[in-house]
Amino acid sequence: MDEENVTRIDQDGKTYILIGTAHVSKHSAEQVRDVIDEEQPDAVCIELDEQRYQSVTEGDKWKETDIFQIIKQRKATVLLMNLVISSFQKRMAKQFGINAGQEMIQGIESAHEADADLVLADRDIRITFSRIWGNIGLKGKMMLLMQMIGSIFSQQTITEEELEKLKSKDMLDSMLEEFTEHFPRLKKPLIDERDQYLAQKIKQAPGDKVVAVLGAAHVPGIQREIHTEHDLTRLQERPTKSRIPKIIAWAIPILILSVIAYTFWTNPAAGWQQTISWVVWNGVLSAIGTAVALGHPLTIVTAFVAAPLSSLNPLIAAGWFAGIVQAFVRKPNVGDFEQLTEDVHHVKGFWHNKVTRILLIVVLANIGSSLGTFIGGADVIRLFFENL
Repeated sequence: MDEENVTRIDQDGKTYILIGTAHVSKHSAEQVRDVIDEEQPDAVCIELDEQRYQSVTEGDKWKETDIFQIIKQRKATVLLMNLVISSFQKRMAKQFGINAGQEMIQGIESAHEADADLVLADRDIRITFSRIWGNIGLKGKMMLLMQMIGSIFSQQTITEEELEKLKSKDMLDSMLEEFTEHFPRLKKPLIDERDQYLAQKIKQAPGDKVVAVLGAAHVPGIQREIHTEHDLTRLQERPTKSRIPKIIAWAIPILILSVIAYTFWTNPAAGWQQTISWVVWNGVLSAIGTAVALGHPLTIVTAFVAAPLSSLNPLIAAGWFAGIVQAFVRKPNVGDFEQLTEDVHHVKGFWHNKVTRILLIVVLANIGSSLGTFIGGADVIRLFFENL
């Protein structure tokens, strides 16, 4: 049996066998099968949470997706982020003729064949995203979004040999050092906390022999953390949301409406100027965002009309209206959902597929409306001071 990338830990009468994998490596999937067949463990832990496990095992669930519910439940941005994050990995997997996450699928199948308990050892991805987003600050959020958008347009290819080299501990240590340098506040929720969570779940797995199928980046951390007790409840807490963004979200429209109302009272002509400026900046920029996403003409008009009004109410957004209209006039069919995993392999696919086009419309219309709020609001204030 190939022992490379396999780490054995004996502790408190139990044996833990950690397999460090690359998520798009054919060799990793084969090694997972061989190790479980050889060891016949009592339990197999895989680096998946319940949501990702269902995604892996119930791929046809895409066909049942209700795009209207996604928009109404404000999940369009999250879904688009997930698709963008997986896009680069899927392109690499396609390059090597293997499904992304095949080593996790192999772990599930081999656990059943060995009659071992299957343990979903990773933290809920929604909690991880929440803790990342709540701890990286405005600059970190902007950098993360830029990295994600850049991944759509990346055409990088690597060899199988280069992929396997990424699983050496020295290479991983240097990668994490660089990662920490650029995103120092991102490493804690994405790597460190999940190392602790994974280590505790592996320790709690039933039986005396446990095999854990893990992304190789987590193996060094788990080797350290498995000797310490960790509070899973604390690691699953969502960060407390600050009230400041909500206060600002309401303060801006109240300020804008107050300024325009006062200007109308003192100088109606200037008040009309302010109103037109607010409508044009909000409507045009939101419409441009919708057009960039190749929205239907009716969708573009909807974004233009909705943005000036939705910007005055933090509970609604122009992108939601635009997305719903697009879903009505260009409703995705079963084929669009079936083709979704293929279309996100390349840039054009995000615009070609009706599902991702709707998600892009929601996001870009909202971004345009947000820009329009700041620019239009600044112009309203400028006209106010000019007419004092």
